[in-house]
Amino acid sequence: MPRPPASLLFATLGSLTLAVPAPALLAGLAPPSSSEGVSFDRDVKPIFAARCSSCHGPDKQRGGLRLDRKTDAFAGGDSGAALIPGKPGESLLLKRVESTDPALRMPPKGDPLTAAEQAALRAWVEQGAKWPVAAGGKESGADHWSLRPVIRPPILSTSAPIGGGHNPIDAFVRVRLDAAGLKPSPEADRRTLIRRLKFDLIGLPPTPEEVEAFEKDTTPGAYERLVETFLASPHFGERWARHWLDVVRFAESHGFEMNWERANAWPYRDYVIKAFNDDKPYDRFVMEQLAGDSMGADEATGFIVGGPWDQVMSPDPVLTAQQRADELHDMVGTTGSAFLGLTVGCARCHNHKFDPVSQVDYYRLKAVFAGVRHGERPWRPEEGANELTAAKGELAKVDTALAALEPLADPKLKAARRLPVNPRVNVDRFAPVTASAVRFVILGTNENEPCVDELEVYPAGAGTRMLDPTGFKLRSSGDYPRAPTIHRLEFLTDGKYGNGRSWISNEPGRGWVEVEFKQPVEIDRVVWGRDREGRYTDRLPTRYRVDVWTPVFEWVTVASSDDRLLFGAPAPSAPPGLAPADRETWARLTTTRVELRRKLADLDRAGLVYAGKLTSPEATFRLHRGDPTQPREPVGPGVLSAIGPKLDLTPDAPDPQRRLALARWITDPANPLPARVIVNRLWQGHMGMGLVSTPSDLGRNGGSPTHPELLDWLAAELMKPGSPAGGGREPRPAPWSLKHIHRLIVTSAVYRQSSVSTPDGLAKDAQSQLLWRYPPRRLEAEAIRDSILFVSGTLDLRMGGPGFSLFEPTGTYVRVFTPKKQFGPPEFRRMVYMHKTRMQADDTFGAFDCPDGGQITPRRNASTTPLQALNLLNGEFLLQQAGYLAGRVQRDARADAPGQVTGVFRLAFQRKPSEKELTAGVKLVEGHGLPALCRAVLNANEFLYVD
Repeated sequence: MPRPPASLLFATLGSLTLAVPAPALLAGLAPPSSSEGVSFDRDVKPIFAARCSSCHGPDKQRGGLRLDRKTDAFAGGDSGAALIPGKPGESLLLKRVESTDPALRMPPKGDPLTAAEQAALRAWVEQGAKWPVAAGGKESGADHWSLRPVIRPPILSTSAPIGGGHNPIDAFVRVRLDAAGLKPSPEADRRTLIRRLKFDLIGLPPTPEEVEAFEKDTTPGAYERLVETFLASPHFGERWARHWLDVVRFAESHGFEMNWERANAWPYRDYVIKAFNDDKPYDRFVMEQLAGDSMGADEATGFIVGGPWDQVMSPDPVLTAQQRADELHDMVGTTGSAFLGLTVGCARCHNHKFDPVSQVDYYRLKAVFAGVRHGERPWRPEEGANELTAAKGELAKVDTALAALEPLADPKLKAARRLPVNPRVNVDRFAPVTASAVRFVILGTNENEPCVDELEVYPAGAGTRMLDPTGFKLRSSGDYPRAPTIHRLEFLTDGKYGNGRSWISNEPGRGWVEVEFKQPVEIDRVVWGRDREGRYTDRLPTRYRVDVWTPVFEWVTVASSDDRLLFGAPAPSAPPGLAPADRETWARLTTTRVELRRKLADLDRAGLVYAGKLTSPEATFRLHRGDPTQPREPVGPGVLSAIGPKLDLTPDAPDPQRRLALARWITDPANPLPARVIVNRLWQGHMGMGLVSTPSDLGRNGGSPTHPELLDWLAAELMKPGSPAGGGREPRPAPWSLKHIHRLIVTSAVYRQSSVSTPDGLAKDAQSQLLWRYPPRRLEAEAIRDSILFVSGTLDLRMGGPGFSLFEPTGTYVRVFTPKKQFGPPEFRRMVYMHKTRMQADDTFGAFDCPDGGQITPRRNASTTPLQALNLLNGEFLLQQAGYLAGRVQRDARADAPGQVTGVFRLAFQRKPSEKELTAGVKLVEGHGLPALCRAVLNANEFLYVD
């Protein structure tokens, strides 16, 4: 049936399909009245940070003043005091910001302050211009709200908490609503609640059966039981791991121009999923990511090296030093933003301009990571070790059996009786001969200079035991000069497979290598390959001969390519020269070998983890202006001097000790930042925006909390829980339990509010920052893709292990990632298991604001673009899944069109269609088929948004 045009889908089901929404209302919060009370942190400081930090005034004695600094603002400059508490009319700052004269108006550049901002400043000055100062009376960045100790605030009293319950969150929010003259929204209907809750906690839509059961369950505690069910789901960790992986810039390729894959980065992703599922205490979670090698969690340090890495090493020492400085900068910056919520990286070249982070502090942190380098290190889950050993033993037996069946090479025979050469492994078996050396002579290749991964020689009748290469003397016709670190003659017999340890000739299409033994030995087999790991197929010797040095002091040819089928010709399933009686055995063994190689490839990948190479720390120096060529005084490992407890480390402390000490400093309860940062991230994950809008920057240049008391209460509750979430008799939660905070948030009446807007709410708080309603939002790319697979019935819920790729395989030196156009079961897993490639998004869902791992993404954008609509309407993946959804409905529903329309709506929206929707849907099905309806429904706002 021809595909219906998009215009027909929009015309037929216009109320459902995705459309670009009207521009968001831009109105800000209503200006506070003088009677309401103005908070410096909440109402005034954001204006100074965003609008006045560039306002400089003349001051002959100090050379310049800044109005976002308390001492400068009150003292003023040559023109007098900028602020006079209680006297807005005499305050120079108010005169300037309210002036209409461009020559006098402040700020001097950009738009003038809005009426709301001017009103907030005036009210603040009228009330005495109270500007908090740190303990001790010294003004510095350390007086900032986020750097003050976390003190549990009293639960604010209110005559009517939202929902009338006992969740402290509701009381804190109600106080702010009352002050703004706003009323909370009523509770959402039960279908909306279960959809919202399951998407938030698991990232999948509920089934029609789950919705119906919840709607019918009117017993007390039904919602709370649903919360516990979803928190206990193993898919909870998959959902929340994706949020964290954005924060720590996790990806599975190096980035930069080569952008090679990191085949063994996935254990870190699985570690995060398991940590969230197990409700690992957050302090332990932080510590393991910095020092997991000392805590039995090697894979966790994948956090440190999760960022981009320039793998092209330069012989230029200046460039090499710059590359290393950039690597360490990424480690320092991400640690600061992820755990501390500070832009520590801004102190690389000079003292931080806003926060109390000196340049020396930056280099102290850099010294902590001075022993960490990008790369893999051994790692094996205990459960996989025995399986790997067994699989290797089985493969060795199969290889031995196949070698015994291999027809003997006959260099005098020109007729083909053996299989053509292949890049992975080739066996040349010959009659036993005594030799003291073997020479492998290459006469032709499929392209370029020939490459040999490993050359193995076997004693006669030895089975799987090859000659011990210890003491071998190696010679060659000439060695490849351009990559001496990975292509060397000694790698020919080192027993390590792969292109990264191989030999290449210096002549295109030809060359020879020679292996001389310690003493003559009887041999009957030579095994060689271009790349035993099977990744590379170029530089393959296609014409060759094997010579041996005999006791009569002459070279004798014992095997050659002359009796093999030509390379590139269609290959039969067994060697032509194989005896008929052996063909069935050959086929069985070959199939077994393929299966074992595939199994070993998976297990071998599990044998390494991209979690950093841990070495002896290099010396660290403060770099003038951040320039590696201008080192100054040496700097030992340490932490931020103005924050939290002090750290006692000697300059020569070993690498593990440095990182473990940093981890303990970060998670010390005296450090005010980590708890505030993580509870704000959790709030953002549930509400769309954090209590602080800049989740990885709680410093002076970041946002101010909309509900500062609530933020501190949650931070204190995380570190030392005061009571169960509902105030009942359940056991007291464990300290640092993230699930406890999740539970508090989603069981609050604030979270359970309807998302329906009201004119009064939009007029006073268009962005719903005061939480008078639940803020509706579109699902992220991962949740959209997973939901499409879920409702179509194709989602593979298998967890863990190496991920799938949405790109065609590539073997080029500089990786070029071509998106797949066809999708099958391997690509139908949850998107968190997609191999995350830097600098290249997949064709369909990359348009939905997916970060590429090039830098941290504390909060995703939420754009609406034509490309998103085109991808979901016409993309091959969507068309395919619409067909699967239609097939599912046709199997489960009645054969008539109304029954099919109802079936589609139940699966996608967990409700029945309205009469209007049913009529339109039937018309579309009868005119263009059920897949057309499924295609429209999967593009519906109701499917793509959570409200």
